Amino acid sequence: MSSENPHGNGPVLRLGPDPGGARLAVICIHGRGASAENILGLARELTLPDVAYVAPQAAGHTWYPLSFLSPIPQNEPGISSGLQVIARIIGELQGEGLDPERIGLLGFSQGACLSLEFAARHARRYAAVVGLSGGLIGPPGTPRDYAGSFENTPVFLGCSDIDAHIPVERVNESAEAFRRMGGAVDERIYRQMGHTVNRDELDAVRALLSNGAGPA
Repeated sequence: MSSENPHGNGPVLRLGPDPGGARLAVICIHGRGASAENILGLARELTLPDVAYVAPQAAGHTWYPLSFLSPIPQNEPGISSGLQVIARIIGELQGEGLDPERIGLLGFSQGACLSLEFAARHARRYAAVVGLSGGLIGPPGTPRDYAGSFENTPVFLGCSDIDAHIPVERVNESAEAFRRMGGAVDERIYRQMGHTVNRDELDAVRALLSNGAGPA
C-alpha cells in the first residue's frame, strides 16, 4: 500500500465459477466499514450459479474518508485509487476472456458511489451497472458532462427516500445522467426504508443479471 494508491495492493476475493467460463462476471464494491466478504454475502443472495463475482477490499475498509458529497480533492487519493482498482480488475477479466459487455458493476453505499462514478467516467456497454444506496460523487453542482455512451446498458438504482447518507436528489441526478448517456435506467425510490437493501432490489438485480449476456 502506498500513500498515492492506498487500495492498489488490497486482496481481491472471488465467488462462483471461473470468470473465463462464466456467463457474466460482476465486480462487487463494498461500503464504508464493510468488506469484500460482506458484499459477496449479498451476491450469494442473488443465487445465480453461472455468474462469477469479484470483490476487492478497500484499505482500512473505507474507499475514501469523507462523505461522497464532499469536494472530490478532500477524498483523494482514495477515490482515484478505488477507480484504478476497478479498472485493473476489468483488464484482468478481459485477459480471462470476458468482453466488457459480459462484465457488470455492483456496489452498495460507498461502493455504489464508487461503482457509479467509475461507470460514468468509463461509459461503454456493460452487462449491468447496479448502484444500491448510492449516487455519483461530488458536491452539489458538480458538472456531469461525462463523455461516451452506455449503449443501452441496464442500470439499476435503488435507494430510500429518507437515507441519512444518500440524498434522494442525488439518486435522481445520477439516474438522469445515466439516461443522457444512453443507459436503460430502472430507478426505484423506497419510502421510509433507511440505508439498506430490500428484497425488491435483490429480485430486480437478479432479474437484470439473469437477462444478461449469454456464453461467448
